[in-house]
Amino acid sequence: MSIMRVRALFISDVHLGCPFSQSQELHDFLGRYEPDRLYLVGDIIDGWKLKRTFVWDDTASFVVRRVLGMLKHGTRVFYVTGNHDEFLRQFAPHTFGHMELADQFVHVTVDGRRLLVIHGDCFDHLTKHAAWVYHLGDRAYTAALHLNRWMNVARRRLGYPAWSLSSALKTRVKSAVNFINDFESFVVRYTRQQGCAGVVCGHIHVPAIRRLDGIDYHNCGDWVEHCTALVEHLDGRIALVGPAGEVDPAVRGQPDDGRHSRPRMEMSSSGPFG
Repeated sequence: MSIMRVRALFISDVHLGCPFSQSQELHDFLGRYEPDRLYLVGDIIDGWKLKRTFVWDDTASFVVRRVLGMLKHGTRVFYVTGNHDEFLRQFAPHTFGHMELADQFVHVTVDGRRLLVIHGDCFDHLTKHAAWVYHLGDRAYTAALHLNRWMNVARRRLGYPAWSLSSALKTRVKSAVNFINDFESFVVRYTRQQGCAGVVCGHIHVPAIRRLDGIDYHNCGDWVEHCTALVEHLDGRIALVGPAGEVDPAVRGQPDDGRHSRPRMEMSSSGPFG
């Protein structure tokens, strides 16, 4: 297996500890890259599940070991706090050897562009002002994920690819589309205030690379449904990538086509599920 060296690798919303986290796919994916810098852009560990039905299997441990191995071989790791791993915010900012923990970072590309790296939950009014709605929605959505898993088992037997109801609604229901657009607008505005040319974020589980109001907007996606990440290549080009290679960022928020061993599931819908 060939290993690709890149300047930076950005990953968010893995939700380790959630039964729907695609940790095996992430472990294999990380083994294909040798980044100078690895940015973990929030919600890597699902602290909400830690308080309830936390599931930490071997593949989750394999992901942690893979990251530690990258640290050992010289990769600098930057951990950005999110709302599902907000318990880490009490320790931020902090440096552990070659690993740094903070609520946000600024990454400078090879061609000098300053990119704000932030999870994005601070731009979600429900996270800030109605956290109980998020927690209630998280419980309901977990039940929906179990239903969706069985539905996709049936679809596979009939020869159809995996499908996510929430992802379909996210791109079709007006309120969901408005939520995404509002989120992106808030992120772009804050990025400009920080004096940055672009932003890398997560939170809404909608992978994207777009130019918005003069700001380069990048969303990593997630490792629950879409299995996507962002890379900065050695020449400074930023691309959206997945287990099978580069992903077309023009297809905003479409789920994986079922290439992997488990059906793609949605951890976060368009609003109150983080």
